[in-house]
Amino acid sequence: MRRVYQAQPAARGSALGRARVVHTHPLQIREERIRASDVPAELARLRSAIGVVRGEMAALREKLQDTLTKEVRDLIDVHTLVLDDPELLRGLKSLVQDELCSSDYALRLQRDRVAEAFAAMDDAYLRGRMEDIDQVILRIHSALHQRDAEVAGAAGDILVTPSVAPADLARLPSQGVLGIVTIAGSAYSHSAILARSLHLPMVSGSVEALADINDGDVLIVDGDTGTIIVEPSASDLRQHRVKAREEQRERKALQKLRRERTRTRDGQDIELWINAETREDIATGHMLGANGVGLYRTEFLFLQRDEVPSEEEQFLAYRDAVLGMAGRPVTIRTLDIGADKADRTGLALTGEPNPALGVRGIRLSLRRPDLFDDQLRAILRASAYGPVRILLPMVSGREEIKSVRLRLKRLHAELSKTHTAIRELVPLGAMIEVPSAALSLSRWIGLVDFVSIGTNDLVQYLLAADRGNDALDDLYTPLHPAVLRVLADIIRTARLRGRPVAMCGEFAADPLYAPLLLTLGLEQFSMHPSSLLEVRKAVRATSYEARRAMLPHLLRLQDRAAIEQWMQDNPAAG
Repeated sequence: MRRVYQAQPAARGSALGRARVVHTHPLQIREERIRASDVPAELARLRSAIGVVRGEMAALREKLQDTLTKEVRDLIDVHTLVLDDPELLRGLKSLVQDELCSSDYALRLQRDRVAEAFAAMDDAYLRGRMEDIDQVILRIHSALHQRDAEVAGAAGDILVTPSVAPADLARLPSQGVLGIVTIAGSAYSHSAILARSLHLPMVSGSVEALADINDGDVLIVDGDTGTIIVEPSASDLRQHRVKAREEQRERKALQKLRRERTRTRDGQDIELWINAETREDIATGHMLGANGVGLYRTEFLFLQRDEVPSEEEQFLAYRDAVLGMAGRPVTIRTLDIGADKADRTGLALTGEPNPALGVRGIRLSLRRPDLFDDQLRAILRASAYGPVRILLPMVSGREEIKSVRLRLKRLHAELSKTHTAIRELVPLGAMIEVPSAALSLSRWIGLVDFVSIGTNDLVQYLLAADRGNDALDDLYTPLHPAVLRVLADIIRTARLRGRPVAMCGEFAADPLYAPLLLTLGLEQFSMHPSSLLEVRKAVRATSYEARRAMLPHLLRLQDRAAIEQWMQDNPAAG
């Protein structure tokens, strides 16, 4: 019997396939005790299971290196760190050794203890991290019983599940899974971001659909509208075929844009840059005609290792990135690492109450001057091989920038004395992702050569809403009037002072938002390479001056609903 459900669009595209219903459950294990003589064997069994999971996570990260977004890599790294958490390991060992619990029962008790401690915390960010603990403990439990902990599907399946971890989602296309339906998540969740980069249609937020869909039901999932059709009619199937042909034509048309300029209908050139951290990212961006690298993440050199990379190791990585862009600028962001990242080098502070608001980004670099000098020297040396820009993350105000300026001047002089090849001028920029930096921009913009807006953090800090918290889906949105007002002010201030301004968050990677960002005056977008052609297409269909004329009306809108309606009424202009 045909049924239709409405969910929230999360990743564009449509899919026709069989429902593969996967219900995830919390760990439910009865009390089980062991004999004292069995303790050594039980501890060995537990250690072996943890070792298996550690190996699985390392293999998954390696296998999906070129597929995963930075955020998903961070999550895999966090799960790896959880496996090494001394409190978790001591607790499990004590339960087995002192209280004679079986490994399974110890996992349940330790999980419940941690959950109770997290639930008592005042900080919503840390409470939200309990999901990471759950996923790791479930993996260990599966390893104890030699079961596959991964969410899996088969060719022709549409996965229907309460939630899907990004690391699991990354494996689905290779299994032939065609689409995803979830209860949890939103268009800004890590899973949705990854689904978009994989071109995997996804909808979320339909409790009713999950309750009513059965394994094996035929589904049509529309990631553009959020519609789910169960047991579609002949008319539904015809419409899906038409839409599928249109999508195929669009993909072919997009490939033709690889050599085209990113120019609006009225002749305004727009720059599209890429976010990158691997040679493959840079090679793809170069092939697609990116104007440069707007954000080169340096954290990958520091994560998942026991020692800090040397200046020489960093120099070689940065040099190769510069050579790969063949004369187009590469913007190298200095280390953006904190206690929320998987760092074994001892750089990040442990036990911070809220890592998102802690010692991270430029704050950490300035506390570790030797480390910072090594990185800046490596970047300056790489500048001899092509145009390089330095980007500072997590800037709060002018004092941090002045400090870096003095440091760069000293290092430049030291390298020049040793006749090291470097560029005379290496532009310095700052990321605007902290509200204080945005609100005081006019007071310090003269200290930098360019600015880059990091919307992922800026939006959550402005709205006090963690984008990874499903309960805040309705609140976390770049389409909040306050967010648009701040973005417009940043872009206007930068233009008045003659400073280039780019945007490197997910907001800039969504082609649906390109006309709105052009209305705000944005002329430089930076994104994952997989989004570049779609954004180029959206820009080329838009009239820049017509969009700019709409800005006063856009900024007068008073809520998200009005802004969304305005976007529907004005998808493009010209």
